[in-house]
Amino acid sequence: MSDTATNIGFKEWANVCEALGTGAMSLILRKGGIHEGRGGFEFKHLEFFLFPTWFHTQGEKLTWQAPDPDRFVFPPEEGRTTVDVDYFAELVEVWRVTEWEKVAALAPLHVWHEDVIKERFVYDEESCLHVALVRTWRLPARWSFPYSKSYGGCRSWINLPEPPAGWRAALKPAVSDAAFEETATAVRSILA
Repeated sequence: MSDTATNIGFKEWANVCEALGTGAMSLILRKGGIHEGRGGFEFKHLEFFLFPTWFHTQGEKLTWQAPDPDRFVFPPEEGRTTVDVDYFAELVEVWRVTEWEKVAALAPLHVWHEDVIKERFVYDEESCLHVALVRTWRLPARWSFPYSKSYGGCRSWINLPEPPAGWRAALKPAVSDAAFEETATAVRSILA
């Protein structure tokens, strides 16, 4: 990993952040938010913090639940006062997938129900998904900071405060090198 500081956050469902951070998966599947700009969504950053978001039915849309799901129940944006970040991710590889068969073949490698993925895939006039293989790391301590209205809205990328000093020094990988390479090989064999 590089030694350069970053303060970029990637907004994702809290349970999905936990799935990435605990090694339940190493994929992000994204169509993009309403405010992604003229060019649409893209993975713009090579590394980023996982910024957990919440809505009350997200658990019903996943095939996996965090061991302590109540920890991720916090108010919607208008009532939220703090943010707790536990994980950092590095972008390893990205694909723009336009064939549903390939997207469907990824099902054993992620935690979303098929209907959620299909809805994202066919959301607008262009059927596709951005699939990112990420390596996720647990921060040495939870990073908590005040919630800002600038974090709201349907956007994927947000600027965060400066992270605590020394946070990179004690990062712990979500999965072993061997387990990550096994997943990476499986994803590449599907999307190649």
